[in-house]
Amino acid sequence: MGNLLYWIIGLALIFDFINGFHDAANSIATVVSTKVLSPLSAVIWAASFNFIAYWVFELHVADTVSKVVKPEGLSLTVIGAGLLAAIFWNLITWWKGIPSSSSHTLVGGFAGAGIAFAGFDIVKLDKVMPMIYFIVLAPLIGMFMGNLISVITINICKKFTPSKVDKVFRRLQLISAAAYSLGHGGNDAQKVMGIIAAAYIANGTITDIHGLPLWVPFACYSAIAIGTMFGGWRIVKTMGQKITKLTPFEGFSAETAGAITLFGTGYLGIPVSTTHTITGSIIGVGITKRVSAVRWGLTFNIIWAWVLTIPVTAIIAMLFYHILMYCGL
Repeated sequence: MGNLLYWIIGLALIFDFINGFHDAANSIATVVSTKVLSPLSAVIWAASFNFIAYWVFELHVADTVSKVVKPEGLSLTVIGAGLLAAIFWNLITWWKGIPSSSSHTLVGGFAGAGIAFAGFDIVKLDKVMPMIYFIVLAPLIGMFMGNLISVITINICKKFTPSKVDKVFRRLQLISAAAYSLGHGGNDAQKVMGIIAAAYIANGTITDIHGLPLWVPFACYSAIAIGTMFGGWRIVKTMGQKITKLTPFEGFSAETAGAITLFGTGYLGIPVSTTHTITGSIIGVGITKRVSAVRWGLTFNIIWAWVLTIPVTAIIAMLFYHILMYCGL
């Protein structure tokens, strides 16, 4: 049992690493597409603030994720199957350049494996339903905030020359990118902490999230920061260049809108998709210019990926669960 626990913790950290390079687009797409930072500098900048999030956020999101499946449905096999499904789907969507949600991938996998073990009643709907609501709400909030901040910024800057505005917002975008990366680290690394906590609980080592060894948060934030350092250039191109063209002031508006959304949901303990959030924020900024400035065909394809992620990952997790059971794990 102990060896299986260590294997699952290793899988969780691998997922966290993949989450980092898969979601690097969330933290750096706008700052790279506006050419405020080079790709390498942007990745280092984002990774640093992903890690600093360890000292900023309480474990609200981690606690929510650890309770997706009821205690009687927790087993190391369930958690392992969920992680394998999440890793599998993240790699496929990364390869295809689809900015899907690592949050929903992990939750869908965890819930699907739990259902394979003990049926639908084993899933705690009070924990899962807010995440499902925010599949819609997170991008809408990001869109609203992105549009609002853009309008306010345009009115503040209308008396300044374009070159002056560009110069100022190139500097401000460093701050907004840092804030967004901070929110990204506080949300996404905590999901993996929640999964590792569930594994420890299933193993009988601890009773709740607060019993986690101190090295676990450190390892989770390190893994996502290192993953971000490797970048996710396929998705960066989709997010930063294909949805709408961005200037530094627009990049600042999108990142600030995304950061505000992530800080709010993190405080409430709702594990939202950072992908959904920044996509909505970029669209909100784009429609400030005109509705046609957004490439809606690509956007709707991304939305389909959002909708399908939880059910598809749940089904994959069910298959992995039965494979692990067949192997005697």
